Amino acid sequence: MSHASANNSRTANAEEIARFSAMAEKWWDPNGAMKPLHKFNPIRLQLLRDNIAAHLGRDANQLDVLKDIEIIDIGCGAGLLSEPLARMGAKMTSIDAAENNIEVAKVHAAQSGLAIDYRNCTPEMLVDEGKQFDIVLNMEVIEHVDDPQFFMQACAALLKPGGLMFVATLNRTIKSLALAKFGAEYVLRWLPAGTHDWRKFVKPSEMSGFLRGAGLDLVDITGVAYNPINDKWSVAPRDLDINYMVIAQKPSGA
Repeated sequence: MSHASANNSRTANAEEIARFSAMAEKWWDPNGAMKPLHKFNPIRLQLLRDNIAAHLGRDANQLDVLKDIEIIDIGCGAGLLSEPLARMGAKMTSIDAAENNIEVAKVHAAQSGLAIDYRNCTPEMLVDEGKQFDIVLNMEVIEHVDDPQFFMQACAALLKPGGLMFVATLNRTIKSLALAKFGAEYVLRWLPAGTHDWRKFVKPSEMSGFLRGAGLDLVDITGVAYNPINDKWSVAPRDLDINYMVIAQKPSGA
């Protein structure tokens, strides 16, 4: 089967469009293979919306709270974060190194009537273009890259002075090895086996070092915890043992 690239997706044939549509259905099925991500999404969106609104001095409850804010979603997958942010008014640029993810995201955004600039590329490719954004989203990506410091510097270069970067990742602890790696992949079967390499999980102290090395200031850090009793994720400011999110800012004079 031929493979549609990010550059010729407009000429993708009907067979490929059908294939990507079927993949989109799987990605966007809240009870399907991506169910864990769908359960995780509301708390991520709440954290993003509330913190961006506070940063901008806007009312987080306004439907278009992100109107005209330029946001880049790095490692966007099929757009599970990008689409709701676009609905809040954000001007979304969403990138992923996996070509299939981008083609799936394009199909679903078109079905949803949303204008999102999806690109099959890496952050450093956009740096070379001189692109910069008000907000950079770096959600569950850094634990998959080979050179986290280089990656963070490329992401920081995409941030406008005064802008915010959100980095979500997994802490490298015995608890995360037991629950996020073995529990999620082998016991609960939430994720395919081999999804994560625990050795690449990032301790908060390491994260702050990467941020400093990229010229960013740490603004806040909070944990996000799963409660198996009510099957929900919630903000847990002091529990950084497994999942946590960092907010960093580029100095205004940078």
